[in-house]
Parts: sequence; structure tokens; C-alpha cells
Amino acid sequence: MPTVNAAVDAYIAKSAPFAQPILTHLREVMHEAAPELEEAMKWSRPFFMYRGVILGNLSAFKEHCSFGLWGTEIAEILHADGIASSEGMGTFGRITSVEDLPPRKKLVGYAKQAAKMIAEGTRTKSLPSRPRVAKATVEVPEALAAALKKNKAAAKHFEALSPSCRREYSEWIADAKREETRDKRVATALEWIAEGKSRNWKYEKG
Repeated sequence: MPTVNAAVDAYIAKSAPFAQPILTHLREVMHEAAPELEEAMKWSRPFFMYRGVILGNLSAFKEHCSFGLWGTEIAEILHADGIASSEGMGTFGRITSVEDLPPRKKLVGYAKQAAKMIAEGTRTKSLPSRPRVAKATVEVPEALAAALKKNKAAAKHFEALSPSCRREYSEWIADAKREETRDKRVATALEWIAEGKSRNWKYEKG
């Protein structure tokens, strides 16, 4: 017997009459495809967890249901087979009856493929990791760089500052319109940097 969650029972029971047979059918499909799966409620709707990773989920609305198999790999297969739909949430579009879905055997097959990808380690997370964006290096104005070379103490403190603090000093000096203004800012910056202060230290809460 599959392991069911009482909260999922309640969700189906509270759904509209047309939705109940659809949700029950899809629930049976998922358990047939992956008998080891566990049911859970996330974001107020039923989810199917397989080895700690989201395998799929159900949703019921006023006039339709949605069903999704998670993972970019299974999504590519469904798109290639012409099964995936962009209408509504989920992978299979707006579902108003069981007849809107692929045949049960085919649907079980897709769910098995999605579960196999988790079992084999192709999918290890419910959501794909966001690519890390490399932080832009701070471009130090020549005037400030030259001054820091002559002041080892200030240079040491400058390197210890966070990238955002170094950027604030660099942009402040680079924005000077006149050479005289730039030189004054460099002198002030060296003084503050040598004391370990940020560009906006006056406005920081102590």
C-alpha cells in the first residue's frame, strides 16, 4: 500500500467535484511510478517527494487542475514528445478531465523517467542552482593608486577594505571634474583609509 498524507486527502476532498477524480488519478499514477515516494504539502498544494527531491506536484483551481513533473531533463523529453503545454501552471497545461492527460501507461512512464533521473543522480536538487555571478573588480583611479604606493600603511588598510568600500573611494575620486578637486579627495582618502575608515564613515552608526 502506498504511503499517503492525510493533508493530501483533505486537499482532494475540498477540491471541486470535477477535480477530485483528476487528482486521485494523478496521485495513483505517481505512486505506481515511484512506490517509495512521500507525499507532502508545500505552498498549500500536494507535492510528491522522491529521495528528498521534488518529483512532481498537483494543484486544483475553480475550473481546472494542473500537474507538473519537476526537472529540466524530463521537461525536455515532454517538449520533444509534444506533451508539454505552456497553458496554465504545471507541465501538462489546463486539465479539466482525465481525458486531457496522456494515457495512464504513458503518464506512468514519464513519471518513472523523472524518478530515475533522481535515483541515478542526474537531479540532486528540487530547484536548479543559480549561476554565480562574478563580482566586477574594482578599478582604482591612477591618482589613488599612485598615492597608495607611496603610503604603505594606507595601502594595507585599503586592501583590507571590502570591495564595496574600495569602489566607493575609487568612484569618489574618479568623479572629480577638476584636478585640484581630485588631489584634495586623494589626500582626504589617504587620511581616512590609513585610519581604517570607509568613504562614508561619518554617516555610519557607531
